[in-house]
Amino acid sequence: MQLKAPQRSRGLAVAVKLERRPSRIDRLGLWFSKSRTIDGLWIGTTESKPYPALRRVEEALQLIKRHDTLNYSRISRNLDRIWVHLLPSAQAHYDRSLNACALDERYVLNETMTLERIASTIVHEATHARLEGWGIIYEESSRYRIEAACLRRELSFLKKLPDAGFMQEEIVRTLEWCESDESYLSDASFRSREHQGQIDTLRYLNAPDWLIQFAMWLIRRRRSRVSAP
Repeated sequence: MQLKAPQRSRGLAVAVKLERRPSRIDRLGLWFSKSRTIDGLWIGTTESKPYPALRRVEEALQLIKRHDTLNYSRISRNLDRIWVHLLPSAQAHYDRSLNACALDERYVLNETMTLERIASTIVHEATHARLEGWGIIYEESSRYRIEAACLRRELSFLKKLPDAGFMQEEIVRTLEWCESDESYLSDASFRSREHQGQIDTLRYLNAPDWLIQFAMWLIRRRRSRVSAP
């Protein structure tokens, strides 16, 4: 989401899947992913060789392990996977069906992306997993409180990193903005962002124009059904 006010954290793009079992597409994606296991945590990617996103996630995990052993142990304890693939709905989210921190390939490989941001995102999504483990479900009425808790965990982590003052300020501004505009976390806002993200992903994959137009028609049809009395 583009904001005119304070820049948001990645975690505010969270789109938790409510299904308890992974979809067939996700199971197939996991099967074809390049993966490895670090301290019991599965890390995988659907990208092509030489797997730069996989390497960046590994380096981000090492950064967490070096500076914040408590958060690192929580990540390996509360998550089963960190999976890099294309996410139409978010830059990152906690996938309940896989108990995974899912990271968008474009987000991880962005040339301006730093290891500190990737690490902070992993900390955020692992906090979602921890809260779900306590039975705190990501429902519309409780989303602000959940996101605030995840943002505060990010802030705690960033305070342990050198030269992370700017990112700390971002988190503080995001907390203030989120408190004043909870509509961003509504079901309707999530649906709108997911629909736009699906079109953006097709464009990223260089899909033919007829397919993009067909997808847009399906989205408009879906919206009209939802809004119909």
